[in-house]
Amino acid sequence: MATYRPEHPNPAIRRPRLVVLLLLGFFALQLLVFLAFRAVRPPPAPDSAAAAVPVLASAPPTRRDENASSCGGGLVYVYDLPAAFNEDLLGMCDKLAPMYSLCPYLANDGLGLPAGGTNLSSLFPPELLGSWYASDQFALEHIIHRRLLSHRCRTEDPARAAAFFVPFYAGLAVGRHLWAANATGADRDRDCLALLSWLHARPWYRRSSGWDHFIALGRITWDFRRGTDEGWGGSFLTMPGVANVTRLVIERDPWDDMDVGVPYPTGFHPRDAADVRAWQRYVAARPRPRLFAFAGAPRSAIKGDFRALLLQECQAAGMGCGALDCAEGRCIRNNALVMELFMGARFCLQPRGDSFTRRSLFDCMVAGAIPVLFWRRSAYRQYGWYLPVGDDGREAEWSVFIDRDQLRAGNLTVRGALAAIPEPRVRLMRERVVEMIPRLVYSAANGADGLRGGMEDAVDVMVDGMLRRAAEQRPRWRTT
Repeated sequence: MATYRPEHPNPAIRRPRLVVLLLLGFFALQLLVFLAFRAVRPPPAPDSAAAAVPVLASAPPTRRDENASSCGGGLVYVYDLPAAFNEDLLGMCDKLAPMYSLCPYLANDGLGLPAGGTNLSSLFPPELLGSWYASDQFALEHIIHRRLLSHRCRTEDPARAAAFFVPFYAGLAVGRHLWAANATGADRDRDCLALLSWLHARPWYRRSSGWDHFIALGRITWDFRRGTDEGWGGSFLTMPGVANVTRLVIERDPWDDMDVGVPYPTGFHPRDAADVRAWQRYVAARPRPRLFAFAGAPRSAIKGDFRALLLQECQAAGMGCGALDCAEGRCIRNNALVMELFMGARFCLQPRGDSFTRRSLFDCMVAGAIPVLFWRRSAYRQYGWYLPVGDDGREAEWSVFIDRDQLRAGNLTVRGALAAIPEPRVRLMRERVVEMIPRLVYSAANGADGLRGGMEDAVDVMVDGMLRRAAEQRPRWRTT
């Protein structure tokens, strides 16, 4: 039997109790909804799903923005410049250099002719030939441009970019006027001035005044720093409009922080990590009967020519040294001679060239030999993104430094200095050099994943370094 309870004489007293009950019911319902949704695992987002699926060789290239999750430092936008600043210059390939035509070296997106049709074909085993080309250092701009167009960190939306690449082939633009009989300073600067005029009209450049922009130059920095109209080279890098732009150059000015040294292109352009590992095994196992080697041409017109001294050192070492005379462009036309020489030696001598750096340094290391340096500006103060250096002597892991003044004075010999290094240490140094190879070369990979297998090539290192630099510079231009 139901029990009847009379209403309270004051209804207002019941309202707080009712409100409390309603609130408790509301919060209980919210808790149930939260727990129900949490128990259901959401499907993976499109970005992470795309990154988890292996890309097959036959699959079409993935759009760069879909790989943004693997680019922690941000994305890179590649400007689509008017053809006059890059593609049209490639069309002049037979007129860009006075000594030889650059057309064969600019083929295959700057990699050059495949090794199968060159003198390299008789040097390497057939299974390794696919990664080798007859490359030229002056094709650097074209090589980097090609790689960035398919790089996993590229975006086609400038609003999403953390850094901006300017694919102007300045080395080709200036180089075609360097030896022309009637060329003036104005001729060598014309294309550079036109490029800056175009660039300065872009909103993304104006936003940062160029602090997050970068460019690759296929010539040494000194070819772009003409002091007077009658001087050598162009004046591109002394123009005010490029002062804040990072320049990736094969030889940098140590006193200009906007210059960043990058490796000279060699002939080795692996397609994937398997190509790199096969090459590493090959050079690591090569017999090396000679203690050291030297490839270069003496400069008879220079008093006290250091290269001539090194040739004398090599002759004095007898069978312990191999020498190659590179006079009259012999080594440019036949890189197989250089590679064969370096692959048969444990050390290779790397004096300064016409400037402080040489392509030979990178040919040496790709061949698995230990470079011997005589000027710190030839490597240690050049390629900080690529070669380990520091106050803790990390450069001794992969190189030998010999005091050139002591050598000139006759207080030591190259053979004596190198023979004194214990064999276990030589073995460790060679292992370190071989380990560094992938970061020193420009891959022929066309897909977004590059070499894959967690392996980075020179362009990957470049992108990572530029994105770090752009992040460091951002507070500067955002507060001005």
